[in-house]
Amino acid sequence: MNTQTTTAASEDADEIERLDAESVNAAWKRKPLYEARKKIFPKRAEGTYRRFKWLVMLVTLGIYYVTPWLRWDRGPFAPDQAVLLDVANRRFYFFFIEIWPQEFFFVAGLLVMAGFGLFLITSAVGRAWCGYTCPQTVWVDLFLVVERWIEGERNQRMKLEAAPWSASKLAKRVLKHAVWIFIGIATGGAWIFYFADAPTLLMDFLTGNAAPIAYITVAVLTATTYTFGGLMREQVCIYMCPWPRIQAAMLDENSLVVTYNDWRGEPRGRHAKKAAAQGLVQGDCVDCNACVAVCPMGIDIRDGQQLECITCALCIDACDTVMDKLDRPRGLISYATLADYADNMALAQDPVTGTLDPRRSRTEDGGFVDAVKHFNWRIVFRPRSLMYMGVWSLVGIALVVGLLSRDRLEVNVLHDRNPQYVLESNGDIRNGYSVKILNMIPEPRVIFLSIEGLPGATMRIPGIDQPAGVSFAIPVEPDRLRELRVNVLQPKEYVTSDTAKFRFITEDRASTERDSYTANFHGPETK
Repeated sequence: MNTQTTTAASEDADEIERLDAESVNAAWKRKPLYEARKKIFPKRAEGTYRRFKWLVMLVTLGIYYVTPWLRWDRGPFAPDQAVLLDVANRRFYFFFIEIWPQEFFFVAGLLVMAGFGLFLITSAVGRAWCGYTCPQTVWVDLFLVVERWIEGERNQRMKLEAAPWSASKLAKRVLKHAVWIFIGIATGGAWIFYFADAPTLLMDFLTGNAAPIAYITVAVLTATTYTFGGLMREQVCIYMCPWPRIQAAMLDENSLVVTYNDWRGEPRGRHAKKAAAQGLVQGDCVDCNACVAVCPMGIDIRDGQQLECITCALCIDACDTVMDKLDRPRGLISYATLADYADNMALAQDPVTGTLDPRRSRTEDGGFVDAVKHFNWRIVFRPRSLMYMGVWSLVGIALVVGLLSRDRLEVNVLHDRNPQYVLESNGDIRNGYSVKILNMIPEPRVIFLSIEGLPGATMRIPGIDQPAGVSFAIPVEPDRLRELRVNVLQPKEYVTSDTAKFRFITEDRASTERDSYTANFHGPETK
């Protein structure tokens, strides 16, 4: 019985078909998880988008380095640095705006605006943030300027990289890295100036009298700027930054992205006249690789949309330059939407064979047929973009309204926990409070502290040389909180319940600003 069962199982196994399948992570073809970086030598591009990138780099770097040195007169009782994050005094100054810790929701609102602004830009024009204004992109551009200035253009840098070490090569490398480190020091130095008075901190820093945290911050930012902008470059965008992964959720078929229009470029070839003489179809792409040579990420945009593409559009400039030399229409590589690209592809494809024939999209004089769809700015103003713009605008309006309507005078009251009340020798009831008066402007003020709603009650404030009463004039220093010990007394004949509510009122009679706080007055149980 067992022998028959074994034989039957063997026969069944022989009849099972072996499938032609292979594991994708087979050990013999598996690549290292972290491959060595292949150095990229981007060629300098010339054109509209390159000029725009120069402008953005100058503006953003100018704002970053110059802002701490701007002055703004707030009077004799406040710092005159236009933008200052005063951690010691827990203040944030931005020109005429002063933010206190309890007003941090304004900063949160700005972060929300930044988030929706990023969503808006990405949904409209793809990764324009990455290509133009991201700090990593800006500093890499700056480092590349230094590299080209010292080592030469692309071919010269490639030859220098392949050449054996010599005194000239060593001198160039030392100079390049020294300038990179200097840029890193300037980056870290500019950052710390946002947290203290810039001229004073600079002198303290140079003389060794600055706080240790200042030197640590400069050292850390120098190291990260030098490493990210000089040594890692595109690796930061590909492996460290989460935005390439997130952007897919922000894009749709109407988002503008840098696109190779293979509906007019394929089949590519370098000998158009020879191909025409042989009756062969050839597109506009001459396979010159100019788009690859200028790409700071080292990719070929002709391979389609890729995670590595930061939408810097330098490939557009490079390709347009080649098209100008060949007297062909610009836009072989251009900003385009997926919807327009798909329609143009359908127009250029042979309906029978499915092969691309660029002649289907062209007129006899070399122009494009009317059915070809081109870039149109109106696509930016679609419902999704308008929704992001609406939310962004609403948050901004709410912040402006909040800034204009906020009070610069606040009062906070804390009742004594133990004892909740004290019975005076004459039968009067006394309650103790800690009252905090906050003067939120950089000017000294006299604030009147009053109580109302508690019949017959009076206040006594230790340290204030004024007789007991219902109102006291309290001087408060500019941009300061004054804490007072306040005793409130109510004659026994006015006590009608064990707990009564009343109000502390603060008022600046010079500016009519006013704030109040409702407090409890405790007494013995009444029958």
